[in-house]
Amino acid sequence: MIVEQKRPHSAAGPAILERGTPKVSVIILTFNRPHLIGRAIQSVCEQDYQDWEIVVVHDGPNEATTAVMNQWLEREPRIRYFRRNQTGNIADAANFALCQAEGEYIAILDDDDYWATPHKLTYQVAFLEENPEYVGCGGGVVVVNQDSQEVLRYLKPESDEQIKRRALVANPMVNSTTLYRRSTAEQFGGYDSTALTQFQDWDFWLKMGTAGKLYNVPDYLTYYAIWENGSSFRHLKANGRAALKIVWRHRSSYSQFGVALAFAFGYYAYAHLPERVRAASFGFLSRLKKSLFAQKTAPTPQVRRDLDEQEV
Repeated sequence: MIVEQKRPHSAAGPAILERGTPKVSVIILTFNRPHLIGRAIQSVCEQDYQDWEIVVVHDGPNEATTAVMNQWLEREPRIRYFRRNQTGNIADAANFALCQAEGEYIAILDDDDYWATPHKLTYQVAFLEENPEYVGCGGGVVVVNQDSQEVLRYLKPESDEQIKRRALVANPMVNSTTLYRRSTAEQFGGYDSTALTQFQDWDFWLKMGTAGKLYNVPDYLTYYAIWENGSSFRHLKANGRAALKIVWRHRSSYSQFGVALAFAFGYYAYAHLPERVRAASFGFLSRLKKSLFAQKTAPTPQVRRDLDEQEV
């Protein structure tokens, strides 16, 4: 539940300069990645759509991150930086960021990801402006490793019908590709920071899907970073418990409950295998899952032209 009150200026410095209300608030949550946060911010600055603010929420004690952010605050007045001296739940940090956000639309960008096209916001804002029945949209990703080398790329189901047919089995939206209506998120209190410790973004999009239509751009919008021994691997058991809760919670709103429950139980059982078995198979299974639940079609020529040629 969203509980924090809005503050008029950055927690790291003086009040920001007078400016109009931005159309888009880009939320970046960061923890212990001072060497990567700049890349994410730069990909926002390179957007041809410029009516935005960046809300950076920094959890934890990393002073190097603060030093990097202070440099960015001097360069870019549209960045607002909030330092929280705690290591909190991701959903709690996201709700805090939502309370600070001023934009009509919210874009999510993880600190280790970065946007792949400068036309991302232009295309997505135009789509939501022209289609009021849609509450959010996302797109495909290029998966990269810690050396920024491509591992694979995949698209998500495109239409609302396709998205919701698979939504209970696997998250239909990739967080760092998404743009959504802030007013809709606020209707149900944002992200669940109490009952869930993992997969809060999946639960969030299942709730958003009950409020309106969803769409995924049939093109690659974001470079999505994966890490050896990353959080998904380290939190497998918590992920398994969360998956069961989410599937059960949304069982009456989406189809394929039986299939989804079977997958969730399988995930939970896998999380309790010996660590050496999980370590040896996790990467392969993760890529297999992405392939199974991805959209198989290539980007359409029209979308490719729109993204390549779009101007503000």
